[in-house]
Amino acid sequence: MKIAVYGDDNAWNELIQSNPAAEWIRAEDLRQLFGQDADAYFNLSGEIFSGSTPEKPYFINSVMAPLSELNAGQNAIRLNGWNGFLSNAAWEVAGEMTVPAAAVLSFLEKKVIPVADEPGLISARVLAMIINEAYYAESEAVSTSAEIDTAMKLGTNYPSGPFEWAEKIGLKNVYDLLQKLAAKDKRYQPAPSLAKKILQ
Repeated sequence: MKIAVYGDDNAWNELIQSNPAAEWIRAEDLRQLFGQDADAYFNLSGEIFSGSTPEKPYFINSVMAPLSELNAGQNAIRLNGWNGFLSNAAWEVAGEMTVPAAAVLSFLEKKVIPVADEPGLISARVLAMIINEAYYAESEAVSTSAEIDTAMKLGTNYPSGPFEWAEKIGLKNVYDLLQKLAAKDKRYQPAPSLAKKILQ
């Protein structure tokens, strides 16, 4: 299977480990991505493409914007391409799961978890809230960031603590998602200490 990918080094390296037997093509920009003759296309950059999209499966990293906001075409499938998520055995996906799209994900040995086409999908929204609560706890002197990370790893068997996740994902990504979610639900309001780190 021939798969064209546009994304940074982390996204590229995570994705190609899914099935090294694929014929992987790395594009330097979105125009080059869609100029490839491929069986599937992965836009992991988060950039929005304004031109016409392929008639083959098109997977787009869009944690915040639903497909209705992306104008990505009928073959688009949303996924969470944050650092660390592409290497998961199961992927949350939003959009119409066509037979060709399902074949691509099966080839990549990914279990498909269909989710509603909403900002944050599920795991990114939950993780953003955990990170946010960790910032509240740290600012209230409940514990240090290192101790909170250790407690979450030992107490919940998470692979990373909330501060480690924030560093891996990128705190700006977490903040932007919280801001978008808070526009409709105030419980997602970013912790002041988290916001301060972003706005410095």
